[in-house]
Amino acid sequence: MSSLQLEIVTPEARVFTGSAQMVIAPGVEGGLGILPDHMPLMTEIIPGEVIVTTEDGELSFAVGGGFLEVLPDRVSILTDMAIVEAEIDEKAAEEAVARAEQEMRDKVLSGEELATVQASLLRSFAQLHVKRRSHR
Repeated sequence: MSSLQLEIVTPEARVFTGSAQMVIAPGVEGGLGILPDHMPLMTEIIPGEVIVTTEDGELSFAVGGGFLEVLPDRVSILTDMAIVEAEIDEKAAEEAVARAEQEMRDKVLSGEELATVQASLLRSFAQLHVKRRSHR
């Protein structure tokens, strides 16, 4: 089966580089399924799950917001967060959700503060979704 090169990059690290047979990503207009020879595309992604199918099986990543570029033989994901499922700390993500929800209840937040807390909440929800989906 043909493959494409995938790269998932955050400001801190290159989280994944390798060959993939299929990539599923959370686009702003819905889920995107990408196979080799996909038409070129650039779009925004939202916090959620990226599923990568490789010759060895499937990998799941919790991702934050960012951008996805598709070329016929390559996919690049640039995001503010990417954590492979095995490295997600479920308890820490639950605590982050609780803190963000408490902050939104207890404080009057300005536009920028509110956006920061909401983004943190969405990234934490993405981590919990990926971690809990793998337990089913």
